[in-house]
Amino acid sequence: MKKLFVFAMCMTALTACNQKSQQSTDLLVAQERDSLNRIIVQKDNEINDMMATFNDIEEGFRAINAAEDRVSVARQGEGASMKERINENMQFIQQTMQQNRELINKLRNQLRQSSVKGDQLRRTLDNLTKQLEEKDTQIKSLMAELEAKNIQITELSTQVTDLETNVATLAEESTQKSQTISTQDKQLNTAWFVFGTKKELKEQRIIEDGEVLRSNFNQDYFTKIDIRVDKEIKLYSRSAKLLTSHPAGSYRLEQDANKQYVLRIENPSQFWSTSRYLVIQVK
Repeated sequence: MKKLFVFAMCMTALTACNQKSQQSTDLLVAQERDSLNRIIVQKDNEINDMMATFNDIEEGFRAINAAEDRVSVARQGEGASMKERINENMQFIQQTMQQNRELINKLRNQLRQSSVKGDQLRRTLDNLTKQLEEKDTQIKSLMAELEAKNIQITELSTQVTDLETNVATLAEESTQKSQTISTQDKQLNTAWFVFGTKKELKEQRIIEDGEVLRSNFNQDYFTKIDIRVDKEIKLYSRSAKLLTSHPAGSYRLEQDANKQYVLRIENPSQFWSTSRYLVIQVK
């Protein structure tokens, strides 16, 4: 009877442990599902925002084409009313062209800042920019034709000059901002790594008194990388040990066909979150 009682107690404890383990597993699965859903919602919102901007640009081009058609029809008429209609439509064209320039810049910034990366979206942006340039050439040609026919567009020449100056200024500012963003982006995604024997690392003061990267170490001995691109580091050694701290699960140390180790970084943002310097001791 005593043995049966002990057996029953053991089975009860085992059942409780299994239930607790299942609850932990269910919690992890739920957390991962919630995280994935948040990522999906974020990407959907970004795509919707970019598509809304794209639709506004397309609507702008449609309105410009319609206004060009109205100018072509008005040129067949005569008198002051004809000139007024041409003047109004040409002003509308210039204003809408400026709006499209601003929207294309907005779309370019949205794409640059978005977590959605796609060659098709970039090609679409390039096509819109090309379409804007072609339309600008057509409008200049139309204005030259109107001037040849002595149709004066009141105040339009001054507006065009001002717009072209503004566009040139905006283009220069955009270039400068793009360069600044590019530089900052590179800095934010830059890391350094080094691997060597214990003796080599000591000679470069990377290891000093048993500690790593204390001070005055030789930074030129490190290799600079882009953490978005460089996710695999060949170590050319059958022995490898990370001396800097990096979260477990964010990387793998694996041996290749020659039994030499290769470091594979599976989660760059997590791997480099604790340190932008990676030190590996090999033999």
